[in-house]
Amino acid sequence: MQNLRHYPFSILTILVIWYLSFFTPPQTRLEEITNFDKLVHLCMYGGLSSVLWIEYLIHHSIIKKWNLIILCILFPILMSGVIEILQAYCTDNRSGDWMDFAANSVGVLLASLAGHFIYRPFIQKRFPHPKS
Repeated sequence: MQNLRHYPFSILTILVIWYLSFFTPPQTRLEEITNFDKLVHLCMYGGLSSVLWIEYLIHHSIIKKWNLIILCILFPILMSGVIEILQAYCTDNRSGDWMDFAANSVGVLLASLAGHFIYRPFIQKRFPHPKS
């Protein structure tokens, strides 16, 4: 629980995603755009994974590959699957969709590529940790 204080933006992003996943969205003209909701899913989970990567990299001087995989890849994908199942079986206003789950997973994987090749070098240069 002590480490949760290092992830305020991640926690906020998770709460926003849970809220958006279960409220009834208003009708807009954006729904007319084919697969617009898939782009929204990709951005939500890509954003979550990006925030997790950034907060992890800023607060940890020693990067543990398995911690990154669990926190920044597996956790968002599993959370996405749980939300899709809950939407399918526990709501009347939403439906679970395998394509939403796929879009969520692609967002996480794209953010993880950015985390490894863009965020990590940038953060290591801008936020040097003292040598232990």
